[in-house]
Amino acid sequence: MGRKIRRTLMIILGAVFLFSVCFIIVVRYEYRANEALYEGAARQYTAAASGDASGGIGGSGPAGGQDDASGQGGPTGEDFFADLPPIAVDFQALQAVNEDVCGWLYCGGTPINYPVLQGEDNDAYLHHSYDKAYAGAGSIFVEALNSRDFADANTIVYGHHMRDGSMFACLDKWAQEGFYESHPVAWLLTPKQDYRIDLFAGYTTSGYSDTYTIFTGPCGELEEYLERSMGQSDFASGIPKEAATDPQNRYVVLSTCAYVFTDARYVLHGVLVPVDSAGGVPFP
Repeated sequence: MGRKIRRTLMIILGAVFLFSVCFIIVVRYEYRANEALYEGAARQYTAAASGDASGGIGGSGPAGGQDDASGQGGPTGEDFFADLPPIAVDFQALQAVNEDVCGWLYCGGTPINYPVLQGEDNDAYLHHSYDKAYAGAGSIFVEALNSRDFADANTIVYGHHMRDGSMFACLDKWAQEGFYESHPVAWLLTPKQDYRIDLFAGYTTSGYSDTYTIFTGPCGELEEYLERSMGQSDFASGIPKEAATDPQNRYVVLSTCAYVFTDARYVLHGVLVPVDSAGGVPFP
């Protein structure tokens, strides 16, 4: 009887081990496939704004891949608060693939270099890539209740916290003052208007907190909301309080999962600063 029990246990343990190995292989394959998909999208649909590599959109210039999340390779000094984005995006070609593409989010020196989508609901791109194919990593996507053109007073943008560091996994790095100092801005490009995102607050919160309140226009409650956000930030922003809490401005909240408590999230708040370009192409 004891021998049969041991044999049964060995079979069960062997099956568990085999299942675990297969699961790890599948997950790693999905990570590699997702990385290849979005690196390919960056190569195909973006280029350095100067076009200095291959001379246009879809080339193999510095915008065609993801930078190291450690911050190496990002902009330095006066380049942080440039008047034009460092990349250009071919939205015509992207929207021919999927009309739900409404922008492109880029932050130099981080893996953030992705198309931004908005579906009919928040499940649409939770596990689907920008080309509508199933993908565990999903897409970077705008809250379905927000305006598609970022016209609301604050717009919420979601992304998964992937274990391989992709999508929005790097957001919690802004909890370190030094990381903020090396990455104080991001860029949001859209077909009609580009924005520099001047980051001014980052912190851990609950997925059910009032951080996720949507304001469609200026109001006193928005100013109070912004002041609370700035007051609980992990880093001290170089953005003047007047600019970070002006209800006449428009704002964006970048959100991802955090694993410090149940339903925890890490969020970044930023001011949307319009620049004189659309899709990375300067206005005439």
